[in-house]
Parts: sequence; C-alpha cells; structure tokens
Amino acid sequence: MNNTEIINEMPHAQRERLAFIDFCLQFFGHITRNDLVSRFQTGLAACTRDFAAYRELASTNLVLDHSTKQYYRTASFVPLFKYQPDIILQSLSRGFGNGISHSTQPSEQCFDAVQLIHPDSSIIAALMRGIHNQALCEVGYVSVSSGESVRQFIPHALINNGHRWHVRGYDCKNQGFRDFVCTRFTHITTTDEEILPHQLAAADVQFNQIINLVIVPHPSIANPLAIEMDFAMQDGKKVMTTRAALAAYILRQWQVDCSEGHRIRGQGCQLALENIDVLQRIENPTLAPGYSI
Repeated sequence: MNNTEIINEMPHAQRERLAFIDFCLQFFGHITRNDLVSRFQTGLAACTRDFAAYRELASTNLVLDHSTKQYYRTASFVPLFKYQPDIILQSLSRGFGNGISHSTQPSEQCFDAVQLIHPDSSIIAALMRGIHNQALCEVGYVSVSSGESVRQFIPHALINNGHRWHVRGYDCKNQGFRDFVCTRFTHITTTDEEILPHQLAAADVQFNQIINLVIVPHPSIANPLAIEMDFAMQDGKKVMTTRAALAAYILRQWQVDCSEGHRIRGQGCQLALENIDVLQRIENPTLAPGYSI
C-alpha cells in the first residue's frame, strides 16, 4: 500500500495526530512530543508511537535534535497530507482545528459569495515558518510598479484584508514595515542571518498602535435604524477597536464614507466614519473611501 492508503486505514484519532505533526513541521518548522500531548491530551508513550508511525511513512521529513528534544523539518520535507489553502489560513487564524486533514464539503443551502484568491500552500508554509521562527527571508516578489525583484523580508503577520491575503513585515529594501500581497511571491527561502530589534514585530508602530473607528449610518440613509440593525450598533454607532495598520482595510471593505462632510452619494456607502481625525494616525488613509489630503 502507498502512504495515502496506509493513512486511510488508521483510526481517525491517529490520523489527526499525524496530520498535526505534519502541519507543525510544514508551517512552523518544528514540533515536540509535548506539543502533541498538549494538543490531544495523550500520554508521552502514545506520542512516541505516533512519531514512530510518522517516521515510517516519511523518514526524511523530520530530524530529532536530542539537545532540544525537538523534531525539525528537513529541507527534503514533502507533506503527507494535502491542505486546501482556505482551510490552512482559516486554521492558522483561529488555531489548529480538528479535521484540518480533511476537505470541507460545500453546502447546498448556504453560500459564501465572497471568495478570496488564496496563495499557494507552499508560500503560506514558508511565510508561517518565517513568522514563527522570526527569520529573515530571501523572497522573489512581483510588484505592479517595478516588476519582479529579489529582496530581504522579515514577516510577522498574515492579514486578510477582505479582498486578498497580505503578509506584513520589515522590508529591508525600504527599511520599514510594509504589507505584501501573498499571491505575488515567486519563492521564499529562510536564512540564518541575524535579525535586529528594529526589524521585529515589536518595533512595528502602526501594527502595535490600537485605535477606535466610530462608525455611524451614512447621513444620506432615510431609515438609519435598518443600518443600525445590520451592524449591531449601540446608540446609533459602532465602535471598532483595531490595529492602525488594519484600519484602512476595514474602512475600504465596509465602504465607510471617510470624506469631510460625508459627501459620497449613491456609490454603495451606507456607513460613515464619525471620528475622521483618526485617519491622521494611520499610514495608508488613501485606501479609505472619500479620503482626501
């Protein structure tokens, strides 16, 4: 039997534990027996058997460092399980979920009209390893303005902006924190180069600054109560607390009128930003509908 057939013959619980080992190696680069114990509340002896079973199936995927008692992903790693990109990103954003090794079946009664374009799973995995291990990465990236180039980048967060997945991190070329579109990476290789304090997530001022967006029904709406109900507003407004680096994405996705005097009419804006002065505290306010310098 091949590996897929062997895995399918295993009990469901063991398949999920092996999927967890496989997932951690691919997306974080390492795993310990204690990680497995913590996740599945099993004994160390059972975990040892799971790692032995995994090694029988993919002996070249991992190597044990006896000094740290961690299993590390090897350069020749080939995943045992196939993961759909949307499941990967959903699981990474919500925590590793039971059943990640299985595909989701679309509902015949419930439909999601908005579908993001997902990056390749190998790109997601490389970015997550860079984030998890605080590693400097050498990446190939295709920009709309300058085409393809190779640059050094230290990723620290994946972001769903409502339209596509971005990764935020320190761009060595521009010497600052930037957002990059995940689908535009051609390759990502982690390096062992030293990371400086000003390149780490803790130094990303916009990402760490918390702001409030006070959102109200657009003044052009004849019956604002309907909008208040749509967005679960209290006393006619909704206060959203978010990171400054994400604020413009929210305003754009929700089509919040951010113009002075809320002048946008008939363009789908049912919401307005009450505290427009907050736009002075975010780095990319031009993304907000109606914003003008």
